[in-house]
Amino acid sequence: MSTSRGSNVRKRPQKHQNRTAFKNDLHDTSHKTKFLNSLEVTGVCARCKDIIEWKIKYKKYKPLTAPRKCVTCEQKTVKYAYHLMCTQCAKDKQICAKCCKPVESTVADVVEDSQNADLKEMLKDLPERKRRTILRHINKQEDGQQKVTPEIMAKLEKMLSETGVDDDFNFSDEDDDFPESDDQSI
Repeated sequence: MSTSRGSNVRKRPQKHQNRTAFKNDLHDTSHKTKFLNSLEVTGVCARCKDIIEWKIKYKKYKPLTAPRKCVTCEQKTVKYAYHLMCTQCAKDKQICAKCCKPVESTVADVVEDSQNADLKEMLKDLPERKRRTILRHINKQEDGQQKVTPEIMAKLEKMLSETGVDDDFNFSDEDDDFPESDDQSI
């Protein structure tokens, strides 16, 4: 056993440690594995999504062979494993199709996520100093939530238009202070 009698504290690390991370498609290139890896989990809450993605990642996901019966409409319309409700009923009632609890994800969250993706793309083009300025403005908001407001987006777009190409890092052949060497051996 891993613990001695009367003591529940283990003194040594685990005996067999993985050297590499598990890859579910390392030796299995079947159609089923490719399908499961391309499967996008939607219509469930964040916790259930994590659970299903874990099952897919570690080859524990067992897809349905035939549609199951939905617990609300009682039709055979459940097409995804581990779901209790069909996607239409879950969407209508705005609850998770797996655990049947209310889903917090709304349209506003989806819009905010797309804005964050746009912000990351814009920040990638900025120099470090200006990038940190924008991030400081986002963190300074009085409500405590790190949301992207239209004012911050306007500041960011202004900085992007001003920036263009940074002159401090413009290297050209004309500005060389060093004489060119002709393959001299030292």
